[in-house]
Formats: sequence, structure tokens, C-alpha cells
Amino acid sequence: MNKPAIWTIPIIALALALVVPTAACAQGQGQNQGVTQQQAEEMLKELRAIRQALERVSPPPGQPAPERTATLNDLTGPVMGRPDAPLTLVEFTDLQCPYCNRFTTTTFEQLKAAYIDTGKVRFVSRDFPLDSHPQAIPAAKASRCAGEQGKFWEMRLALVRNATRLSPALITSTAEGLKLDMPAFAACTASPRYDADIKRDMDVALKAGIEGTPSFVLGKTTATGVEGVLVVGAQPFQVFDAKIKQLLGAR
Repeated sequence: MNKPAIWTIPIIALALALVVPTAACAQGQGQNQGVTQQQAEEMLKELRAIRQALERVSPPPGQPAPERTATLNDLTGPVMGRPDAPLTLVEFTDLQCPYCNRFTTTTFEQLKAAYIDTGKVRFVSRDFPLDSHPQAIPAAKASRCAGEQGKFWEMRLALVRNATRLSPALITSTAEGLKLDMPAFAACTASPRYDADIKRDMDVALKAGIEGTPSFVLGKTTATGVEGVLVVGAQPFQVFDAKIKQLLGAR
């Protein structure tokens, strides 16, 4: 394994000190229990994991970082936007991840208005629940169960917007607010109906080299999926906007 260039270390250390807002939730962290000292410690652990990932790929001085790519197939399931849109953006998300919350509350609506609603990008959300977030899998199952009643996106977006407050009670109250058939919803969430589907999403993410959430694959739409670049973290709209314009221009 190549060691990182020495010049990268101060930059990474500074990012840790400032608690970089575009970071991603990483695997292998402590439990997240809300806005507490423990959560702050957890975020530092997440950033250290990101630092380790950066150290593995840091380029020599004067050379740009290599762009990571991924190809995803089998994107069956809920899709937002036109299925024949020229570009596809796939998000791998943990609905209890604070950085997934940041992406949803600061970037997603701009992306939706500019590109998804206009037919230029189709948006696909896939599950990548982390072991450290105990409500992530129940939330993922709740979204899929709500989808049986035509409320997949409403449930998913509502839960990730309340990532720091996720609980069984909040999931139930959200389902009630969406006017779901509650006996059917409860039976679905209590069953293992979607366990294999969630695991398949996780396997796809790991195969693509994804280590944390949110992570995205953005690229040209293919007959079965998407071929594109890997974007990591709760990046601002400007990052996605520039890449989308570049890809659309290349077409």
C-alpha cells in the first residue's frame, strides 16, 4: 500500500478539526444517540475513517486525484424522474446518517428542481444501513413497506429528514401521517420480506467500493443501470451541478 504524500496530512488534520460538513457516515463507528457528546465523538470517528480512505488514494503533489468510477446494474425498484433520462444518479444512503440528512435538506431539492423534474436525471435511492445506526434497517424496511401503498418516496424522505430522531415511534407516526393502512404496514415491517433486498443493495455498494454514506454514482443511463463516477459525501449542489453539466455536454 502506498503511503500518502506528506503534504496531505496537515490538510486532513485541518478537516478533522473543522468537522468537515461534506463528510460521509463511515462503517465501524460507535452508536449514534442524538446530539450529544457521544455523537460528536462518533462524528470524529467517521472523519478519521474518511481520512484513512483519503490516505489510501492521495495523489503525489501536483497531480490531481484519480476519479473513481463504478458500474451498477439491476436498478429495479422505485425511481424518481424519467426512466429514460440521459443521466442517472444513484444514492446509497443510511436513513439515520446525519450526512444523508444534510444532503437531503441542503442539496436534494435543488437537484430535483433543476434536473430530476426536468427529465435530465433519474434518481435512484438504495440502502446502505451501517451497523452503528440501529434504526437504519427498520427505516429502510419502513420505506419499502410504505412503497406497497404508493408512499415510498414520501416515507423515505420524511425519515431521513428526521435522521437524528429516528425511532419506532417516529416511524409509526410518519406512517399514520401518510394515512397508510396501519395493520398492513405493521405486518410488513415486522416480516423479513425486504431483508434480502436490503442486503443486495449493501452487496452492490461494497462491490462498487463504497465505504460510507451518502455515496453516489453519477453517469450515463444504460439499458440496465448506470456507468459513472463515484461521488462521496454530502456534497453541495454546485458539485453535482458541475458534474451533470459536464456529462450532459459530453453527450
